[in-house]
Amino acid sequence: MPEWITSRALVGRARELGELRVFLDGVAKDGGCLLLVGEAGVGKTSLLAVAADHAAAAGMRVLRASGVEFEAEVGFAGLHQVVAPLAAELAALPAPSRQAISVAVGLAEGAAPDRLALTNALLTLLSEAAGRDALLVVVDDLQWLDHASAVLLGTLARRLAGSRIGLLGVVRTGEGGVFEDAGLPEVTVGPLAAADATALLTEAFPELPPRAAQQVIAEAQGNPLALIELPAHTGPGDADPPFGRTPVGRRLQLTFARRIQGLPDRTRAQLLLAALDGSGALFPEIAPADLEPAEHARLIHIHPLTRSIRFRHPLTRSAVVELSTQEERRDVHRQLADRHPADSERRAWHLAEAASAPDEHIAQLLEEAALRTKRRGDPVGAIGLLLRAAELSPGPDAHHRRAMFATYLGADVTGDLTDPRALVARLPGQGHTVTTAVAAAAYMVNSGGDIDTIHRLLLGALRNAARPIAAWDAPLSEIVYVMQANCAFGSRADLVGDYRAALDRIGLAPPGILDLLGNTFLEPALRAGPSLAALDEAIAGIGEQADHAHAVRLGIAALYVDRLTGCRTALWRVVEHGRAGGAIASAIKAFALLGFDGVLSGDWDAVLELADEGLAFTTRHHYRLLGGFLEYAQAMVAAARGDRETVRRLADGLVAWAAPNSVGFVLQLAAHAKAVDALSHGEFESAYRHAAEICAPDIVPTHKPAALWVLLDLVEAAVRAGRSAEARTHADDIRNSGVAEISPRLAMVAAAVEGMTAPDPSFREAFDAALATPRADRWPFAQARIRLAYAERLRRAKAQSEARHHLANALDTFERLGAAPWAARARTELRATGTPSAHPAPGPATALTPQEREIAELAATGLTNKQIAARLYLSPRTVSSHLYHVFPKLGVTSRAALRDALAHSPLSPD
Repeated sequence: MPEWITSRALVGRARELGELRVFLDGVAKDGGCLLLVGEAGVGKTSLLAVAADHAAAAGMRVLRASGVEFEAEVGFAGLHQVVAPLAAELAALPAPSRQAISVAVGLAEGAAPDRLALTNALLTLLSEAAGRDALLVVVDDLQWLDHASAVLLGTLARRLAGSRIGLLGVVRTGEGGVFEDAGLPEVTVGPLAAADATALLTEAFPELPPRAAQQVIAEAQGNPLALIELPAHTGPGDADPPFGRTPVGRRLQLTFARRIQGLPDRTRAQLLLAALDGSGALFPEIAPADLEPAEHARLIHIHPLTRSIRFRHPLTRSAVVELSTQEERRDVHRQLADRHPADSERRAWHLAEAASAPDEHIAQLLEEAALRTKRRGDPVGAIGLLLRAAELSPGPDAHHRRAMFATYLGADVTGDLTDPRALVARLPGQGHTVTTAVAAAAYMVNSGGDIDTIHRLLLGALRNAARPIAAWDAPLSEIVYVMQANCAFGSRADLVGDYRAALDRIGLAPPGILDLLGNTFLEPALRAGPSLAALDEAIAGIGEQADHAHAVRLGIAALYVDRLTGCRTALWRVVEHGRAGGAIASAIKAFALLGFDGVLSGDWDAVLELADEGLAFTTRHHYRLLGGFLEYAQAMVAAARGDRETVRRLADGLVAWAAPNSVGFVLQLAAHAKAVDALSHGEFESAYRHAAEICAPDIVPTHKPAALWVLLDLVEAAVRAGRSAEARTHADDIRNSGVAEISPRLAMVAAAVEGMTAPDPSFREAFDAALATPRADRWPFAQARIRLAYAERLRRAKAQSEARHHLANALDTFERLGAAPWAARARTELRATGTPSAHPAPGPATALTPQEREIAELAATGLTNKQIAARLYLSPRTVSSHLYHVFPKLGVTSRAALRDALAHSPLSPD
């Protein structure tokens, strides 16, 4: 690779440029993917441009695409941008690959390509385009890419190793979508440091008075775009910041809005046309002179050769649209519709945006476009078109038919769950829109569909249902129930915020079980407390509950607050009913709940049997999401038992489908299994990182209830990784969160992490409190781990007899559970207390002390002195000293020989 381009060096971005350099070097050798993630205006696009220039200078072929906010509903629009320059290479592909891509982008008719087949075809096309050189695909604003293209590129990103093809994308934080928290490699682009911000402003505006410069720096908060754009609105006489506490992104948009308002009407009209079109094309009837004022105002850039229009920043495009009137936008959409063929989805979409009242002709065009979109392999986009067609249908029959078809299509997207006609037919007339949307959302939720698509669908349904109501009716209750589930599975604060805002607009407290679910299932760490008495009362009466769906919902409400024990009998009844061919959907949910319960309660062999049977149901009936929950149960048992291969297979499988669909909860389950697996194998830093993925941004995040299952793992990993300060902070946060009041298990965990992080001798009181938890043996694996941690502290405090007592109990539990790595650790600790080995093998070597043997056994596994020191609460120097004495005692000269030598070494008395 040539020297890094410096002619366009960016102030304060040495770290990011260095990471891009490493990435591109890697692409040239082995391919790969990297995302630039940050807030609006922070300089992601500038970094993207520098990287693209460097790649081109290095001989790579560069393909460019960009998500457009106002085109996100047009299926495979992003893919079309990527493949448009590759017509010659596309024509040379084998027929199956050529057909798959051509059908997807609308160049040919045919059956919808399978997602895997389409991914393979795209990879083949890019490989052909790369030829002997590497190829880089750069995509700006991935968060606005249409869903079909985003999922395709997300899948492709995970298959680039060994290809010499790179995908470099930009993601704006806080916008959601496929690529946010997708588990792909990322570089976070943050604000500039104060010195760099000053340097950039001085370079751009050397004549700016000091007082004005300080005002701009304070306003910009390190945002490079703000540093460049705000000075135009900061005069020397300004005493106060012009926008007060307005967020930087909004400030910039207001800045652009001021410039737009000062433009001639003709220029503003052409800008709106360009903003809503999204293609960047300069239409023949547009005189360049009409756009010159916008270019002079630094709002757009017109390419001198291609004469294409590029907005200098997405916020500029947004400001143009925001300043227009509804009628102006409709008029532009009518103009844009006329530019597309009669049978194109874009024409139908623009006509729909131009409509101000129901219109059967437009509804028919949308329906036809939906069918074509479905055939091209984008059923999610087809659902959106069909629901819009239903909204524009003037007659109830057409409205019902199109809405019901959207429901059918939802089932097709997410699996053949059940016949949706029964759901729709039960509600007459005006209930169709709401009911159909809820049914489609329910099917997508259960099968692991895209969280954000489902969320938008439900918000639309709530808007349709928004009216003054005196009481909750069935359709409204079902909307809220499905929305609760979707928010929980998305596990994002913005989703929960939308849910709470929707409840506020309804103005009535949710009834019964919905209120419990909203408090104990959706946000248990924040809201469970006041609802626990009502939940306990409802569970006490669950035996009288004949409604299987209601029994399952009570089980869901009990999940995170550790009350599933009281629901077991009822849930097994639901399973039996499903086995007999009855309430199958409820039975599958009961399987999942019993799996979660079994992981915590230690009935692991039964969990594996239950998971196998439940997965057969989920596979047969296409309940992908619930199948993922059962796979998590399998992975957790495998992790505790040391079966790394199974853990990786299951966890990677969960991530592969959950990441593209933004199912944050499933990603957390995968991370939890990986954390326990790493703990089992003594990889404590890795365990900490996986646990911290879940317990962020707060240790007990209110929108991530799965964190309540991970608290012990997080603190134990931190302690064993030598992260003492973090461990202490986490323990304090857990105590201050009040989660100990939710259940005895959480009280036991809260006390245990206090013991793990407390100084000598106060750790005893905390550990004793944890083990004194009433019926702590209901959670045997957690209890045994707490005993092991306690014993390790006791042994180091020279309380050998007490340590042996807890170690013996822990070892018994680990062996009963089949948790082999943990049993081995307990045995090692027992030997270190002086307890004789079960099978001593005397030999000629000099006997080792218990601590020498413990250190030698850890060294024999490949751990470094530093890692051994962190695990045993020793200094690396002490470990080194012990090994210095161990080697001659065993007659060896290297760590590689330790394992065999230890097998014949006696243990000295305590």
